[in-house]
Formats: sequence, C-alpha cells, structure tokens
Amino acid sequence: MYQGSCLCGAIKIELTGSITSIIHCHCSLCRKNSGTAYATNGFVNKDEFRILDPEDKLNHFEFKKGKLRHFCSVCASPIFSSNSEKPEKLRIRLGILDTDIKEKPTSHNFVSSKANWDNLDDDLPRYDSFEPGRTR
Repeated sequence: MYQGSCLCGAIKIELTGSITSIIHCHCSLCRKNSGTAYATNGFVNKDEFRILDPEDKLNHFEFKKGKLRHFCSVCASPIFSSNSEKPEKLRIRLGILDTDIKEKPTSHNFVSSKANWDNLDDDLPRYDSFEPGRTR
C-alpha cells in the first residue's frame, strides 16, 4: 500500500493498487499547476484510492468542463485530478506520496514546451542537503 499527504497534513491518501503511465510532463499547464519545471504524474484506479479528509479540506477547481483538479484548501497541495470522461481513473502527482514506489516514470512528455531554463541533460552539481553557502 502507498500512503501520502498534503504539505500541511490535513489530507492523507492511501493507494492499494499500482500506479500506471507515470510520466514527467513538461506542458505549460502542469508547470503552472506545480510551480516547477515539470510534474511527475501517474494514473491510479479510483476504487483503489482512498482520501482521508476528516476536516473536509479537499477542494477542487474545474480547469475545463469535466476536468477537475483537487487540492488541499489549507496548503494548496495538489492531491489528484479527475476527468468525467474516465471516471474510473485518477491522476496523482507522485510528489504527494510519502512511501517509496516500485513503478518508475517512462518518459518526459511535452518537451517542446518545457521551461527554457530546464536542461534535462545538465551536469549541475548535486548535493545531499542545501548547496554550500546557503543560509536558510
């Protein structure tokens, strides 16, 4: 089972099934919704996905007719997206998960609209903590 939560912890999720079609999406919509260079998304079966929201903090925004983005009304963390054309599937942002997953992303999508500053083949230094010299 996979478990996850929003940033403030008001909403928790449980997933008993697998995650399919995991991609790194670079489209401008995913970039805007996540505030990052890309979003890592995967599909789950709705009947294997449980939302624990004891304080009723889950809210949604109807992005397009029948396409909803569900988020925490306290911290604004994206929880999942739903589409009335495929009601049995939900799309989750993998960053919400607190547990390790066994499935892996299969591709970078919409790279033609990726952020111009995002270089997928970069050789930037990598650190286990903050970069040297950074003060919080």
